[in-house]
Amino acid sequence: MPTATTELTGLLLVDKPAGITSHDAVGVVRRITGERRVGHTGTLDPFATGLLVMLVGRGTRLMPYVEGEPKVYDALIRFGTETTTDDRTGEPTRASPMPTDAAIAEGIGRLTGAIDQTPPAFSAKQVGGRRAYAAARRGEPLELPPSPVVVHGWELRARDEETLNVRITCSGGTYVRALARDLGRLAGSAAHLGALRRLASGPFSVEEAVPLDELAAAGARLRPLRDAIPALPARRLDTAELGRVVHGNSIAARPGDDRVALVDDEQTLIAVAVRAGDELRPALVLRDA
Repeated sequence: MPTATTELTGLLLVDKPAGITSHDAVGVVRRITGERRVGHTGTLDPFATGLLVMLVGRGTRLMPYVEGEPKVYDALIRFGTETTTDDRTGEPTRASPMPTDAAIAEGIGRLTGAIDQTPPAFSAKQVGGRRAYAAARRGEPLELPPSPVVVHGWELRARDEETLNVRITCSGGTYVRALARDLGRLAGSAAHLGALRRLASGPFSVEEAVPLDELAAAGARLRPLRDAIPALPARRLDTAELGRVVHGNSIAARPGDDRVALVDDEQTLIAVAVRAGDELRPALVLRDA
């Protein structure tokens, strides 16, 4: 637990179980760490499991700089029935015969690359300030405009008469349950998402994550904030530069500097800076002056 004279901050990779919301998982981390400032970089539906990338303490300010693409999911698509939520938690809305392998392959082809995707009726999308899921619960579903997403690829892992097990790599903002729904329709059938597990988000893997139910026993071992932005090149600050940066002042840029992670002698992240002419200007400072 942090004390009045210490501050807990860092990166935490959590393996979320099924049956709780991402916000619930944040609440668990808050209780374990004693730190109110906890956030995640991408929501998982309650029935889904897998990777949640979390930032703790002042590290939450680093969220806009955390790379979160592509996303990788293992998904179980169940054919024959479409549901109100496009997943197994919803009520059946229609049934249809099983599709052929050829029809599934054609549908996957049409759902690969840059596509326009209509979000699920039960989603957090807003129209005119109204949440889609709230309107859907009242029996007044909103007309949701399609959103551009990118599906980089589908890896077929198993197939039986009623289900398809696939690994999907896609952009942020992609609803995998909408992919399941649309695959059923394109294949001349009906489908919904039966299970979902997030395996990766940008450079982060669920293999590095701690199961949520083990956090209390193992303790929330936070990784350094520098680990949250591994793609940014690091520049070590000398004493004079460090003094300027912690006060939010610019330093001279070097050849190749564009957006960089500024670190001290111990490789602790001090700031993120961007180039402006011949200067590096701190866009985010994480250490107090």
